[in-house]
Amino acid sequence: MMTTIADLWLSSSSEAWRNLGCHVGTVQQGDGSSVPFVWIAGLGLRFVEASSEASVESSVVGWTLVADAPLTSMDGVPTHVIDAPHPKPESENTLEVLSIDHIVITTGSLDRTCGAIAESMHLPLKRIREAGHGMRQGFHRAGPIILEILERPDLAPETSAAIWGLVFVVADLDATVSWLGPDAVSEPRSAVQPGRRIASVKKEVGLGLPVALMSPHVRQ
Repeated sequence: MMTTIADLWLSSSSEAWRNLGCHVGTVQQGDGSSVPFVWIAGLGLRFVEASSEASVESSVVGWTLVADAPLTSMDGVPTHVIDAPHPKPESENTLEVLSIDHIVITTGSLDRTCGAIAESMHLPLKRIREAGHGMRQGFHRAGPIILEILERPDLAPETSAAIWGLVFVVADLDATVSWLGPDAVSEPRSAVQPGRRIASVKKEVGLGLPVALMSPHVRQ
C-alpha cells in the first residue's frame, strides 16, 4: 500500500473555511469525541483544540496518514495512521477544487526530513531543486498529492519538519478569483511551472495556514 495523506490537523476555527465555500461536517476522534471536519478533493481538514505546537505561520499541528504500518511521528510532525481514506461526504463544497496540487513542509534540514519520509512513509525522494536564496526543495509523491519539502535558511538545521501550506488546483483560476473577490485572494501571477498561474488566499481570511489556488497542469 502506498502511503497517502488522509487529513491535516488544524488548531484553528473552521468558520473561515465555511465562509470560503466549504461544507463543514464532523469526524470522530480516537477518544470518541467529534470535531469539525472539511473534505476538499480527497484531503480532510480536522479542526482540533488550540495547541502550543502551532506556529505563527501555520496552525497545522499534525496529520493522519493512510498506511499499513503504525507511525506516531514523521521528523517531529505528530502522526496518526488509519487503514482507509475518509469517504467523500454527501454535501458538496461551493468552492470547486479539482485536486490537491501539493502540501508544503518546512524544515531546517532537507536531507533529514526527506530521509525520514523515505524511511518511515516509504515514499522515495523524486528530485531536489535549488530554489535560490539559500532554499532547497525536495519532492515526494504520496498518491495524488506532492509533498514539497522546503529547507529554509532562517531555520536552524536541527529544526523539525512542520506542515506549512497547501495548494489547490481549480479548473478556472480567473473565475474562482473573481468569485472569491479581492478581499479574499490576490490577483493571479505566473507560477514556477511553465504555463501555470497561482493566486494566494490572503492571510486576513484566517484559514489557519497559507493556501494558494493554481491553474491545472499544462499538457506538453
